[in-house]
Amino acid sequence: MSTYDYDLFVIGAGSGGVRAARIAAGHGAKVALAEEYRFGGTCVIRGCVPKKLFVYAARFAHEFEDAAGFGWSVGERSFNWKTLVANKDKEIDRLEGLYQGTLARAGVEVFASRAELEDAHTLVLKDGRRISAKTILVATGGTPVLDDKIEGIEHAITSNEAFHLDELPPRIVVVGGGYIAVEFAGIFNGLGVDTTLAYRGEKILRGFDEDMRDGVTTSYKTLGIDVRTETVFERIEKTAAGYVGHLKGGGTVAADLFMFAIGRTPNTKNLGLQAAGVELGWNGHVVVDSNSRSSVDNIYAVGDVADRVQLTPVAIKEGHAFADSLYGGKPWNVNHDTIPTAVFSDPEIGTVGLPEYLARERYPKLDIYKSNFRPMKYTLAGRESRMIMKLLVDGQSDKVVGCHILGPDAAEIVQIVAVAMRMGATKAQFDATMALHPSAAEELVTMREKWTPPEVSA
Repeated sequence: MSTYDYDLFVIGAGSGGVRAARIAAGHGAKVALAEEYRFGGTCVIRGCVPKKLFVYAARFAHEFEDAAGFGWSVGERSFNWKTLVANKDKEIDRLEGLYQGTLARAGVEVFASRAELEDAHTLVLKDGRRISAKTILVATGGTPVLDDKIEGIEHAITSNEAFHLDELPPRIVVVGGGYIAVEFAGIFNGLGVDTTLAYRGEKILRGFDEDMRDGVTTSYKTLGIDVRTETVFERIEKTAAGYVGHLKGGGTVAADLFMFAIGRTPNTKNLGLQAAGVELGWNGHVVVDSNSRSSVDNIYAVGDVADRVQLTPVAIKEGHAFADSLYGGKPWNVNHDTIPTAVFSDPEIGTVGLPEYLARERYPKLDIYKSNFRPMKYTLAGRESRMIMKLLVDGQSDKVVGCHILGPDAAEIVQIVAVAMRMGATKAQFDATMALHPSAAEELVTMREKWTPPEVSA
């Protein structure tokens, strides 16, 4: 008989924690899970799912305009923010119910409570109950951060609050240059808000391929978004007319709302991890090995709290691998290479593999193929928005090592490209694949001419 109450105790009911709990229970483990807020985690409750619903809502403004070129007469139209928020909330409630049902059917005992570690095997719930577990999995995710060095930062909101605004502000400043900031700038702009995107760096979307970064910036400026780089705020002042952001070096920016999306930090504060001997990294993340094991043998961590790759599918894979390895008798590790990802900007980015600057470092001979064109849908719509497709190929092995797409449905296209790249597809195999015509995706198998950088051809 076990001396512990549970074989596994999971802290956090996000995507990674729920997957781990369900799979472990399916393998016969006695599992419990604690969640202090809502089931579904960041992605479902206040992250990628509600954000994507907002993205869809924002895109209708352009769809209505495009329809005229195809013969449609669209009458008077208006947008109701409260309706969108209410319908979004209804869908989130439905998804949360599915998560709860999944755990119940798997036989996982659930505690709607905060859980903190007292030692490596003991957890304390909010009501004081103590629970023992042989193994503990930390899956508490991350949270948006605010820069407390900025005077008046308490006047700003984060992405968490953006999903529950009582009304849309006439003017907003979104501070940040990552995918969350870029996506929300597109959302607010599409919904009719006068939008400024302010970033401290030289160019938004650091880490992405340069053509994607430049393409989104150009598009956003065309859409009327005021993209300001090398912009640093020192103070946010509340005024009778709204708020004024005071810039380092002088100057101000006025708005009705400031939203900061400058990064996320792992949720490890006051969990008792350090008291239990768990090593934490530079930003508070749980330091883990390739098996998701922390510095304490029986404590593991998956998802954003381990800060490897902050993406929901990664957390799910890590949770599944953990449960299979520990309880299913079939150990495996998550491969964090060649992970497809998207930025749901306008137009959106879909990317998998290396950006050009990293590919040049890794491959002595790099072949680049690029295509820049106006999608067929936009020809009758009269929109000048461009689509960019880019393949990076190892010139020695002919393997495709990077694919970057900017344009409609880029994320949908890249998901399939990721399968081919995971299998080690070569450019010759792309070329040998029959094109599907007429489609934008056919460009991926018809690009033949290598691109030469201007400084090389000069």
